[in-house]
Formats: sequence, structure tokens, C-alpha cells
Amino acid sequence: MKTRYFRNGVGALLILCLVGCEALKNANNTQKGTAIGAAAGGILGSLIGKNAAVGAILGTAIGGAAGAYIGNRMDRQAEEIKAAVPAAKVERVGEGISVSLDQESGINFGFDSDELNPSSQSVLQKLTRVFDSYPDTNLLIAGHTDNTGKADYNMQLSKRRATAVANYLKGAGISPSRISVKWFGETQPRYPNDTPAGRAQNRRVEIAITADEKMQQEAREHVNQ
Repeated sequence: MKTRYFRNGVGALLILCLVGCEALKNANNTQKGTAIGAAAGGILGSLIGKNAAVGAILGTAIGGAAGAYIGNRMDRQAEEIKAAVPAAKVERVGEGISVSLDQESGINFGFDSDELNPSSQSVLQKLTRVFDSYPDTNLLIAGHTDNTGKADYNMQLSKRRATAVANYLKGAGISPSRISVKWFGETQPRYPNDTPAGRAQNRRVEIAITADEKMQQEAREHVNQ
């Protein structure tokens, strides 16, 4: 439910205040990433674990100055994604990026379909160009549905849709080793399912962008110079 999602967000904000609300309020995205990774990453990961993209990002945080270095790289990539797909919901979280793609951003699956229509392919083509410019990142593709129909069927439908997006990215030249897929059916709504607009926004694919081992090692070496 939407209330559950915001409850998790409030809990996360309370924890961040414990580690210094005033400092965090005045920090840039890179500094926020350091604060989250170093001071509250583990707790935040458990609190926001029901948001697939955010949970995946926080689970890979290394924190400290190395985390700040990664955060700076992610700041730049997030801005490029926003420029490429302005309607996408792009959030900088810790040391990564959460990208939520629903019909408002052009990812629009037909009823009971995992086929990528021309609009969806155009969006993914734009994203591919950005992903290709940052080869030292991993991409988790998470599929979601609204609550129409049976839960077990929706689970498989979300798998098919996430897999379709992953296969498109692979076919466009993104290394398969960078891509993983998860699916959650109707279990992680970001909006109420009691309106057509809310259901449409819950029929989405989320992409969690995180640093791979190479970038993490580069970050550690950078701060040790």
C-alpha cells in the first residue's frame, strides 16, 4: 500500500536525522550517499527492503569516502538519464540510482502482455545509450504489476515483463553479466490500486543501478592515493 511505502520513507528519514539532520539537509547528493552508506546503510536497507530498487542499492553500499566517490559518478549518470527520459522517475539513493518506468515515461505494456511496443523500445534505446557510457555499473531489472487478477499470475506476468526489458538491453549491446532480473507481482505498490491512474503507475519496471566490483575497487584506490 502507499501508506506502507511512505511509512518506510519516514522511518528512513528519522534514522538519517539521528546521524545529523542539519548536515544532511545541507549536503549534496554525493555527500548524502556517503552519509547513508557509512552511518545508516544497514538499517535503511532493512526498512526500505520492500522497495526492490532501493533495497538493492543500499545492499551494495560501501560507504565512507569511497562511497562518496561512487556517489559523484552516480550523480552524473542520473542527470544523463533525466535528460534522456524526462518523464522517468529518477532518484539518487545512497551510492546508486533508482529508475522507475511506467506508462507515463513511455513503458506501456498491453493488457496481459510482455511485448515491448514502439514507445517502450524508444525509451529503452535512450537508456541504453546512457548505460553504455557507464560500463562499470550493474543493472537490476525489477518487474511489478497492479493488483488486477490473481496474485500468482501477476507474479509471473511481472517476471515476463522484467525479462523482456532485460532481453532488450542485452540485445542492444549491454553485457548480460551486468544485468539481473527480479519480479514482485503486485506485492510492492507505490501508489493506491483503487484508481485507474494508480494501477497504471504500479504497472512498472524499476531499474536499480549500482557500482560493480571494478568501480568499487577504483573508488577505494582513489581515496587511498
